[in-house]
Amino acid sequence: MEREQTERVSSTGTRTGSRRGELRIYLGAAPGVGKTYAMLGEAARRLERGTDVVVGFVQTHGRRKTADLLEGHEVVPRKRIVHRGHELTEMDVEAILERAPEVAVVDELAHTNVPGSRNEKRWHDVRELLEAGITVLSTVNVQHLQSLNDVVERITGVRQQETIPDEVVRGAEQVELVDITPEALRRRLAHGNVYAAERIDAALSNYFRAGNLTALRELALLWVADQVDIALQRYRAEERITDTWEARERVVVAITGGPESETLIRRATRIATRAGAELLVLHILRGDGLAGPGSVAVGPSVLGRCRQLAEEVGATFHTVVGDHVPRALLDFARGVNATQLVLGTSRRSRFDRLLDEGIGAAVVHDSGPIDVHMVTHEEAAGRLRRRFARSALRPSRQLLGWVLALAVPALATAVGVAFRPALDLSTNVVDYFLAITIVALVGGLGPALLAAVLSGLLLNFFFTEPFHTFTVHAQSNVITLIAMVVVAVLVALVVDMAARRAKQASSAGTEATLLASYARTVLTDPRPLERLLEKVRENFGLSSVTLLERREGRWHRVASTGPDPCAEPDSADADIAVTAEVHLVLRGRTLPAADRRALEAAAGQALLALRQQRMAATAAQAERKAAANELRTALLSAVGHDLRTPLTSIKAAVGSLRAQDIELSPEDTDELLATVEESADRLVGLVNNLLDSSRLASGAVSPLLRPVGYDEVVSYALANVDGAAAVRVSVDERLPMVFADPGLLERVVANVVDNALRHGGGHEPVAVRASTHAEQVELRVVDHGRGLPKGAAESAFAPFQRLGDRGNTPGVGLGLSVAKGFMEAMGGTIRAEDTPGGGLTVVISLPARRESGVNLP
Repeated sequence: MEREQTERVSSTGTRTGSRRGELRIYLGAAPGVGKTYAMLGEAARRLERGTDVVVGFVQTHGRRKTADLLEGHEVVPRKRIVHRGHELTEMDVEAILERAPEVAVVDELAHTNVPGSRNEKRWHDVRELLEAGITVLSTVNVQHLQSLNDVVERITGVRQQETIPDEVVRGAEQVELVDITPEALRRRLAHGNVYAAERIDAALSNYFRAGNLTALRELALLWVADQVDIALQRYRAEERITDTWEARERVVVAITGGPESETLIRRATRIATRAGAELLVLHILRGDGLAGPGSVAVGPSVLGRCRQLAEEVGATFHTVVGDHVPRALLDFARGVNATQLVLGTSRRSRFDRLLDEGIGAAVVHDSGPIDVHMVTHEEAAGRLRRRFARSALRPSRQLLGWVLALAVPALATAVGVAFRPALDLSTNVVDYFLAITIVALVGGLGPALLAAVLSGLLLNFFFTEPFHTFTVHAQSNVITLIAMVVVAVLVALVVDMAARRAKQASSAGTEATLLASYARTVLTDPRPLERLLEKVRENFGLSSVTLLERREGRWHRVASTGPDPCAEPDSADADIAVTAEVHLVLRGRTLPAADRRALEAAAGQALLALRQQRMAATAAQAERKAAANELRTALLSAVGHDLRTPLTSIKAAVGSLRAQDIELSPEDTDELLATVEESADRLVGLVNNLLDSSRLASGAVSPLLRPVGYDEVVSYALANVDGAAAVRVSVDERLPMVFADPGLLERVVANVVDNALRHGGGHEPVAVRASTHAEQVELRVVDHGRGLPKGAAESAFAPFQRLGDRGNTPGVGLGLSVAKGFMEAMGGTIRAEDTPGGGLTVVISLPARRESGVNLP
């Protein structure tokens, strides 16, 4: 055994002849989930198997069960470091390296070491241990990951100062998620198993809220799930595996937005269903916003139907941008690890495919291990299309081209004849080619062909032997004539294509601007429907735009703009059916088909605005009725019970005092008078709350803010609360002051404490505590009564609410409502939380006033 130890460890304490140690990390969503407990459990199991294990650093945080797991382990003593007059302890890296165990247990991997330590960060220490061949077990919370630091801050409101690069955690050989539900973690915290008792309240109401813990748990689960794909990619890279692994079947169907798109989606759905695969529908846009080669312009309605069909068949819809469509398609397919591609056969003519092999052929050629399905459809090219039957150039430009087709070759001929002695045949040929190019650039295909034929004839007549005849003896002259025609056609093709693209780009840009404007109007305008119709009228130069709805067999005008609106679709110049019952009708001029795409989108937005307007009106009306009924019922209940009860007591006491036939002792008289006074005070309190509610509703509350201490406010408030002797106050006078109106804040505290005494009676007295958190000073009124029903925290502050109480406790349920109104007026907040173990905690929070020289306890 001694010889083996000598071979394993060198004289310097560094492991020799062994590879780098392995790192195993226990990842948790929040403190207290059990990471350290799980890590020590694994260390104990390895120790039982005979592995040499030492504990380099473990922080128990005073948790007894965690400390119990350390029994039986060899613990390396910590290194003591003096910093700013204080003696602190850190992990002794040198001692662990000298001890050279097989496994070291190192807690809190993201910890920052005390200045003067061997390394700045603990993960630097761990890196040294790993390089020495020591396996390390460690822990990390998800909030310490560098990539999630800002996300965690937005969720919790707390920025983590200690972070660790994600690469360190991803580089671990094993990452194990230690998971626990938010409810279980909050129970563990409330029972004192995570923090000390004095930190429980602040933790439960701030960082350890149920919503925070749920969000952090989701972050942790998603981060670990992502590591599965990363681990697979890393393995493939290490093993130099480039082939597609069919770990899961994924089918990608590419659509152009043409009439065949729905057929392709349905065909791909059948393919994916048979293979049990995930289906992704892909639409590719060119980088300039135009349709790709061989595609058609995509209208919003066509694309909308494709998107809806994709949702109906359970597929996901994706849009990517790429100038080279085959490359963009294959890049997307490889990016999602697709195993099959579904494409439609080309709608291009055979002549077009002679010039360009097309998207399908290019994808098949470069697809590699991805299977490609070519689906036929009715729109597949079956006849030669007249691509240039109509030129995309303006008529004025075409007319100029025809003029130049006659003038420019004539000019080239005149120049050649005038300078015949100085120019040879090749120069004349170049002149004619230049003339043809100029005509093609200006006038397009027709004038270019005329210029080519005319140039060939003039060249042959004036400059080739025999002169002044159209006879062609030399074969080179024939080739020259053919070259002129080819040049004319090619240049004209380029010019016409550029003109078409420019026109498409202009149309697409205008259409996109209109659609964005319509959507913005529906989302932001207070009167979206009327404003949308007015925009449509202005944009398309119409006299009137009307939205009609068919109800009970008749057309009704829902909204309109402009004079002489249409009463029915038959009288309109253009009718766009949104649904069978709702039509957008236009009057003023006949619109071209290209404009209908934008109008169809506008009609859809109009229907959305109509439904939104009706839903808002219905909701507002229902809310008004519900509020009126609730207020009426609550007020009648309050007047009928809570106001009548003290009045009855006063009348009974006064009646006894005035009765001539009853002889009362001085003690009885004092008791009756006390009853009258107590009932009158109760009436005053109820009336004050009613008046305060009225003032808050009318906006008549104007607080005068100044610095004030919670200790002073609580003292004055409890002086006016019955039963204040049963309240346990723990408010440190050294806490920062807050900005508040002292009178209003006193009323808030008095109302909340009075509510706790009347409705929160439990086995323990009501507690009033204060603490600071994130530039806020929070006052907590804690009771241990029955608490609130689940989900009733917000309704506790509504007027005339009795917190679910149905007993005989007095009050109209305005105390917490008034308190909330006063807090909002002062710029503070008030909220209700469950007390751990049962009961209700009301938290009053106001901004702290920081002063120099104040040290918080």
